[in-house]
Amino acid sequence: PPAAMQRAAATITRARMAHTRATRVVMARHFSRTAVAEDRIGFIGLGNMGGHMARNLVKAGHSVTVFDLSPAAVEACTAVGAAAADTAAAAAKGADAVVTMLPSSPHVQRVYAGEEGGDGSDGVFAACGAGTLLLDCSTIDPNVARAVASQAGGKGLRMVDAPVSGGVPAAEAGTLTFMVGGADADFADASMLLKQMGKNIVHCGGSGMGQVAKLCNNLLLGICMSGVAEAYNLGVRLGIDASTLASIINTSSGRCWSSDTYNPVPGVMEGVPASRGYAGGFGNPLMLKDLGLAVDAAASCGAELRMGKQARATYQQLSDDERYRPLDFGSVYKFLQEHDAAKE
Repeated sequence: PPAAMQRAAATITRARMAHTRATRVVMARHFSRTAVAEDRIGFIGLGNMGGHMARNLVKAGHSVTVFDLSPAAVEACTAVGAAAADTAAAAAKGADAVVTMLPSSPHVQRVYAGEEGGDGSDGVFAACGAGTLLLDCSTIDPNVARAVASQAGGKGLRMVDAPVSGGVPAAEAGTLTFMVGGADADFADASMLLKQMGKNIVHCGGSGMGQVAKLCNNLLLGICMSGVAEAYNLGVRLGIDASTLASIINTSSGRCWSSDTYNPVPGVMEGVPASRGYAGGFGNPLMLKDLGLAVDAAASCGAELRMGKQARATYQQLSDDERYRPLDFGSVYKFLQEHDAAKE
């Protein structure tokens, strides 16, 4: 009868409305919204990578408060709608989530726990309310990542380590790969935010496992870039055009990211550091730091790193030389060229 059909339709409508309300609650709890301004994000560390990541969060509709020691880096974010804070703690205060992108383990420890010898009031931990989600995207010692996460847990906070891969172009395009270590529930929440800065979000295991994956990746990256630079330097010195050589390598068994996406030879590829005098990008001291972390980690578990140690020695030379220290790590090609020319 029509009355029964109307009652059934009304029941279905009420069920759908209840489902919609429940879904909205779950979404609100798990950062699954794609562009909601009331998600308050603190972002600390606006270098070559972090600046692009923070701006992508602003573009996604989040309310982002940033902090960096560089006024220019802060201004580049406030120009697109971010708010500026005077300290790291101020950037974290009142945030639903805090993202950090810092140079090294000591920086991460100080930013979160406060300056050594202090009472901790200047740190992110002290500024955050219970349950705040902390995402450290720095590349650091896995043991330090675990220790900082343990401190966070002791203060009622949630934390994941989420180092990145893909370089500056991927940071700008929002297509980074994030290697995440942490509890399953924290990964689920963090991934919703990370998807607005990256394309591939991988749960690597418990706390510190994101850093383990990143160190292995960057160990291979340093070795590969060194090998790619040697191959192109050899080819050019033997007379082959670098672009011709690239067309062969990039369609053959020698193909790799350091050649087909981030080629270190000037003039071969546009939009990479080699095309602009090796400015920007991933600096030689940062590659040296990551290779050092990998070598130290290998020593702790008895793994042999023959080529890794050689790559670290090469980047030690580059980092010690004032001419190469400020340059992108692809400048190892320039280093080999000039080293060979000096012998002639």
